[in-house]
Amino acid sequence: MSSNPIPQSSGGGGRGAGPSDGLFRKPRDPSMAPRHYRTQRSLPDVCPKEPTGEGRGLCDGPSVVADQHRWTVYNSKVNLPAALNDPRLTKRESDFFTKTWGLDFTETDVMPSFYLPNITREHFSSYLQETAQREKIHERCKNVCQSKDDLAVPTITNNHDKARAELDQVPKIFMKPEFVLNDPATFNAVLPWSHFSVAGGKNSRDVASSRLLQEKLSHYLDVVEVSIARQISLRSEAFFHAMSSQHELQDRLRETADSVAQLRARTSAIDRVMCRGPLRALRDALTRNNCAKLHNKLKLMAAVHQTQPTVQLLLSTSEFVGALELIATTKEVLQQELQGIHSFRHLGSQLCEMERLIDKMMVADFSTYAQSDLNRPFEEDIQVMEKVTEQPAASGKDRLQSLVFGLLRQRKLDFLDIYSDEMIRAAKNVVRQCVGKSVSQISEIDADTVKFHEQMRLMTFHQWFDLLLDIFEHFILFLKRIKATLSVIRNVVLEVLDSSQRSRIADVPPAADHSQEDEEDSGAHHAGEAELAYLTHEGLFISDALNEAQARAQTRTEACGSDSASATTESSSSREHNYNTTSSLPAGGAAALSEDVMPSDLELGRVANNVQELLYTASDVSHDRCVKVLMTRAKDGSLERLSSAEFVCLSQAVESFVQDTEEECVRRSVSLRGALQSQANRFVQRFHEERKTKLSLLLDNERWKQAEVPVEFQDLVDSIADGRISLPERKHAASEDRKPSEFLCVDGQKYAVVGTVLLLIRMFLEYCQCVNDIPSITTDILTRLTDLLKHFNSRSCQLVLGAGALQVVGLKTITTRNLALASRCLQLVVLYIPVIRAHFETRLQPKQYSILRHFDHITKDYNDHIAEISAKLVAIMDSMFEKALSKYEVKAPMPSACLRNVCKQMAKMHEAIHELLPEEQTQMLFLRINARFNLHLRRQLARLGVSNDGGPQNGLVMVDVAFYSENVQALRSLECLDLNMPEIWEQKR
Repeated sequence: MSSNPIPQSSGGGGRGAGPSDGLFRKPRDPSMAPRHYRTQRSLPDVCPKEPTGEGRGLCDGPSVVADQHRWTVYNSKVNLPAALNDPRLTKRESDFFTKTWGLDFTETDVMPSFYLPNITREHFSSYLQETAQREKIHERCKNVCQSKDDLAVPTITNNHDKARAELDQVPKIFMKPEFVLNDPATFNAVLPWSHFSVAGGKNSRDVASSRLLQEKLSHYLDVVEVSIARQISLRSEAFFHAMSSQHELQDRLRETADSVAQLRARTSAIDRVMCRGPLRALRDALTRNNCAKLHNKLKLMAAVHQTQPTVQLLLSTSEFVGALELIATTKEVLQQELQGIHSFRHLGSQLCEMERLIDKMMVADFSTYAQSDLNRPFEEDIQVMEKVTEQPAASGKDRLQSLVFGLLRQRKLDFLDIYSDEMIRAAKNVVRQCVGKSVSQISEIDADTVKFHEQMRLMTFHQWFDLLLDIFEHFILFLKRIKATLSVIRNVVLEVLDSSQRSRIADVPPAADHSQEDEEDSGAHHAGEAELAYLTHEGLFISDALNEAQARAQTRTEACGSDSASATTESSSSREHNYNTTSSLPAGGAAALSEDVMPSDLELGRVANNVQELLYTASDVSHDRCVKVLMTRAKDGSLERLSSAEFVCLSQAVESFVQDTEEECVRRSVSLRGALQSQANRFVQRFHEERKTKLSLLLDNERWKQAEVPVEFQDLVDSIADGRISLPERKHAASEDRKPSEFLCVDGQKYAVVGTVLLLIRMFLEYCQCVNDIPSITTDILTRLTDLLKHFNSRSCQLVLGAGALQVVGLKTITTRNLALASRCLQLVVLYIPVIRAHFETRLQPKQYSILRHFDHITKDYNDHIAEISAKLVAIMDSMFEKALSKYEVKAPMPSACLRNVCKQMAKMHEAIHELLPEEQTQMLFLRINARFNLHLRRQLARLGVSNDGGPQNGLVMVDVAFYSENVQALRSLECLDLNMPEIWEQKR
């Protein structure tokens, strides 16, 4: 039985290193050969005694030399089909995937895709129709011509069924995978001891049973062996094929081993003849380079050894920046070039300690500068301190710039917090100095016995106000100084930021330089491959060989690097030392150092923003200290007791200071305005309560009689008509010669008023004047003014319509004259409500116009009140008509006494109101009264049965009606009044 032929390599049967060496190769994709077996550049861990070759003489199969430690597909031991078809398992495990990814991996139903159509049998109907005829022909031919395999199927099937039937005779317990005779249950099942006697002796029955059991087990063994033999016979061809393949494989392996031995011998000869000499030359060149590096290291160590004396010299002259640059350069050299030098093992920690010392010195120096700058006398006109040390050439501005640059160099970006703390303390001192200066000029206050806060409360308003103005003036100077100092700091930060951006742009080379450098790097890389192989052979680090090629390029740029590094210092001594130190650094090291030590652009931008925020903080601090002064004075309520003029002066001074600080700091601080607004609210509250109380007292004492109008009130009304909504400043001398008038003339109309209304007009002018002086309280004043107007309306209604004046003032009765006078007063107030509204509207923001709706509500309330008074006057006459006409009889003499009484009452009513109300209102009122008279007379005539039939009684009634009409139309301003007397007769339906 022969096996299938093993694939051979194409070509002759040579055993050399050529492509047709006859070695065994597994079938593989030819396209994968270049990717799997590419040339190796470096062999860091393989065959240290033999140099690496490309193996051109070997076959394309895996190389023992080059690939013995490299994993390939030929190292694969287990594949997925072998893992899934484990012969040791009775069935395939259901948890092969679920044991890692969970039970849901196989149990979850996959939802049908929405993007795929639902395929049914109808989709294949056309295809089935086309192939139906050919399928029938195919089935017919298949039945006629049966294949050889089909003929053997019944025989194989019969044999398989027979073997299955024989195996079924064997009990299932022998087939179980957990069959173990050590288990007592299994043992008892196989050897049933219950069939044997318990006694120790053996009888003929036990012997027969044991013999029968033995024969049964032997039969089972024969059945299994026969089945195994049958299976082996069925697979005998495969076994013989495998054995023959094994022999051929051994022959191939023997040939491969011979080829490997030849390859190793040739490689050893190449190493001995061609490699050892060049490698020795490379070793000598490497030794020479190492000696040159050692010499450079020694020179660098000598330069680093002089670092500490130079740093101390720089610190003695306060050259912090130069010392820091020198320390940073030395630390960089220690970390990069002199790392591991035993003699310098403590130098790094010493430099770090010196750097921390310099940090503390710069912070302390900056704090001293801030204290001196913020606490110097305000008599100096200069804004930036000129001199901070005893050295005559030490300029304050230059000193500040040097400190800021050093702090930025050390990334001490919180130095502005130090200035902020000093600024807060200096602001407190400003207030204390101003208070002490003012108290020293007041003999009534003893500064030694009176506390600081009590000193300001003991001052008079004018003394305290002068102190406040002085504090405002000093804080303006204080803010100007802070602004000048922060401007210097901001300029330094912006210069550093601009310098960083320029250096970054300068470091970017042109595109042509990039391409040239890439070519040089590529050439150096190929040239260093031989050195890399040698270093691998010697067991050295690969990075040293790679850096060796770059060292030549670095040597050409060392001079440029030293110049760029030396340009970063300020003082001449530090520049000289840095030049000597950085001259031995690799190219670009100093430039990288300069970029690393300075803050990033983002941090510098944040510092610049913090400088601006610090100016805003200075404005807020100044306002807060002024608020303290204001609240200290207001603690005992003295600011609430100020007059309007005094509070206006205070408000104007505060507003002027706020505007000045906003102009200096470009910051709208709200604390001082808020404190003033709080005091203004208290002032408005007291202002309103005083006037509301005064109005209540006036109303409670008002007897509702017409009052004379003084000349000053008439002038006040005239000024309102001219558009001046304010109180007159002085009382004119000419007005004292004029006499008071009976009426108040407004736009050509006469108003009979009571004295309370005149004072009310003056009050709401005071409210308007307060708004003119203090615009910030407009909304609050408007609310208070509407409350005052509501109070006047409601209280006057209670006193007149509600007859409250009978108990409060002691009036005997509320007459029609009182009612008419109250109505006229209300009309005067309604006349001025639009004027007040327009005045407030000009001082409100558009978004605040909604508050003006209160005036509309007040106007409606006043008009309703006026209408109620008119209804009350009509109701008085209506009750008189009802009482008088209920006794009316149509009989002589005419005119009747009833009508005479009615006409008399009408005349009294007219006499009481015609001087108070204008003609139009009087006519409208009497029209309504006449309508009530006609109504009651019609009812009485209907009750008496008198109709308009021309009879005697009708004639008598017409005489009374004519008498009534004549008397009513005889009254002033009622001559043309249409009485509509036919209404007294019932209309016939």
